[in-house]
Amino acid sequence: MRLSSAVMFVSDLDRSIAFYCDLLGLTCSVRDESAALLVCGEGYELYLRGKHAHPSRVSGAVGLQYLIWSADSVEELQRCEEVLRRQSRHVRREHLDGFDVVEGRDPDHLAVMVVFPGPDQAARHVIIPRIYSW
Repeated sequence: MRLSSAVMFVSDLDRSIAFYCDLLGLTCSVRDESAALLVCGEGYELYLRGKHAHPSRVSGAVGLQYLIWSADSVEELQRCEEVLRRQSRHVRREHLDGFDVVEGRDPDHLAVMVVFPGPDQAARHVIIPRIYSW
C-alpha cells in the first residue's frame, strides 16, 4: 500500500499550481476553471481545487482534505472495501476513467479513498468528481 494522491483546497489556484510544480517538480496534466491535476513521474498526484479561504478549518476550507491510496491489486482493493464497511455504513464504490475507487470514513469520520489501479498503472484524464462535492 502506498499513497497515490493528495487533494488540497487552495485559495489561489494559479499561485498554488506554480508553487507545487516548482517545489515538487510536478506537471499540470489536467486543468479547468476551479481545479487542476498535478502529476509526478514517480507515480503520485496532487489535486488542487480553488476555494476561498475560510476563517476556521472546516471541510472545503484551504488545506489538505484527504489522501487517496492505491491498492496493489483488485483483491487488495476488495479487502480495503471490506475494512471500510466494517468501520462505516457510508461506503461507496464506483468506476471512473479506467479505475475503481472505494470511499469510506475513518474512525473520525474523515473521508478515506482507495483506488485500483494506481495512477502509475492507469493515467488520469479527468478531475475526480468527488472533489467538487464540498
